[in-house]
Order: sequence, then C-alpha cells, then structure tokens
Amino acid sequence: MKKRLAITPGEPSGVGPELMYYVSKLSLEDTQLVLVASKELIKQRVSLFDTNVQFKDYDVNNFEPQQKGSLTILDVPLGCDSIPGKLDTRNAKYVLNCLDIASDKSESGEFQGIVTGPISKAVIADIGLEFTGHTEYFQERTHTKRVVMMLGCDKLNVALATTHLPLKEVSSHITAELLTEVVTILNHDLKTKFGIEKPCIISAGLNPHAGEDGHLGTEELDTIIPTFNKLRAQGINIIGPLPADTMFQEKYLTKADAFLTMYHDQGLPVLKHVGFDSGYNTTLGLPYIRTSVDHGTAIDLAGTKKADPGSLYSAINLACRMLASRR
Repeated sequence: MKKRLAITPGEPSGVGPELMYYVSKLSLEDTQLVLVASKELIKQRVSLFDTNVQFKDYDVNNFEPQQKGSLTILDVPLGCDSIPGKLDTRNAKYVLNCLDIASDKSESGEFQGIVTGPISKAVIADIGLEFTGHTEYFQERTHTKRVVMMLGCDKLNVALATTHLPLKEVSSHITAELLTEVVTILNHDLKTKFGIEKPCIISAGLNPHAGEDGHLGTEELDTIIPTFNKLRAQGINIIGPLPADTMFQEKYLTKADAFLTMYHDQGLPVLKHVGFDSGYNTTLGLPYIRTSVDHGTAIDLAGTKKADPGSLYSAINLACRMLASRR
C-alpha cells in the first residue's frame, strides 16, 4: 500500500529546516516523505551540508518513495526571509499554514500522518494567538474531543493524563471522565496504531506515595482507584495507581507497554534522562498518525550544523512503524 507522511520542519529560524538534510539521507521502500515547508528555506539550510541534494516538487498523482539524495517539497511561502537564530513574528503565520496543510491533507487521507519539527510558541503568541502546542492545535483543527500526549524512546513510553497545565490546576482536572477517556484512547491506539494485542498500562498516582491511603491526598481513593476498577472490568489491563517515585523500576519497565502519569513533569524527566537524543512524541486519538521530535527549536544551534538528528529519525521511524502496525 502506498504510504505518505508529511514533515513540517517547524520554526524557520530554528534547527528544524537544517535537520531536513538528514531526511535526504533516508531511503524507504514504500513510504513517501513530503516536506510541507518553504522550498527556498529548505534549499538554503540543506546547502549548509550538501549542494547536491535533488529537490522535487510534490505531486499528489506521482508517488515516489523517499530516495537517498532527494527531498520532496510541498512549497509554502515564508512571510519574510528567515535568518538562523533570529525569531521573527512575521513568520508565525507561515508556521501555522504548514500545520494546517499537513493536518487537512492527513485528515482527508492524502497523507497518512505528520512528523512535526519544533516550533516557537512564543512567536505565535506574540501575534495575539493562543497556542499551547501541536497537540492541542491538531486536536482543535480536527474537532477531536480528547487526545493523549505520549512520549517515548526505545526503553519506555510515557503518556500524560494532563499536559500543559500549571501544577496548582492539575488536581481539579483529574476526573473520572478524563481518566476514562485518556486510558480508553491509550489502550485503543496501542492496539490499532502500535499493533499490541493486549496492552499493559501502568499508572502513577497523583500524590506522593500514591496518596498513602488518603494521608497524603485523597484523589487516589476518591477518583483514580474507582475509575481504574471500572476500566479493568471493561477488559483494559491497567495497573496502579503506583507511587511515581518507584514506578520506573526494571520489573515494571519490562512489563509496561506504556506508563501513564498524571501531569507533565511527573514522568517526562525520567523519559528524557533515559532517551533525550532519541526520544519521540506522538499524539494519540487523532484521526491520523502524528509523531514529533522531542526537543525544542534550539535557536542557539541554528545554522551551526551541530543539531543532532537522533530525535528526528526516531519520530520518522515511529511513524513508519505505526503505519505498518495499523489495524
């Protein structure tokens, strides 16, 4: 089956555009990679490494799997010339245009998914738009009720019950409805996008020591445990809630297909310690596959050719694996 993945390089003044050079080093048998970006920008940044890369214009009627030494580009014009390392709000709309095109074409089936590069949320916010991240943006764009952010590397996957919230607001968001939706999506996509027949999900509690039987908080007793009991009765294999400080032991690492944590910084420091240069990010629950690098724009490295492509390769490889495992 013909497979197409869009790649959005992200913030034009960051390292994303120059990392596209490493895409030109890939050769895939059955998957076409299409950069949704400014052709001129990509040419400029790739020429830092190699002036012999062949650039092809994207044609929906011409399916060519990714070939080494070439890049296929769906051209999107910049708002203004971009200088490595210098953010410019005039290009904020360009970044969003790339995301919109990639999302709409994935939702229609022209692409099967998106691999996203790093963006600057501040640049978009500076033009007066509320933007908290790719995850929420694609959720709104596709009118999806609930999505789940999951980050991972070769050793573990960590899904988040809540994402970009101030810590003081997390507890009020941990409801039976939210946990039911998050765990159901996580279980479903581990089956349908990762090809895992009977996923094992291991979850942390919210409080230290998972509440210590109510002495360190009652969210576990009032909400988390009753909800997990109902999910287990529906056939979902979820273990927990466990104390977060002891959950990432080898005995659990070998068992879990995914860990679930209640808030952003509860699980991600562990993940990024283990696999910072090879990590990936994926949004579950969308009508298409979406993976991402697990790093920022690295403005200070832009134009230096020092950015590591490890996370980009991990994100592309994950998207390809998810395509192959889809049910």
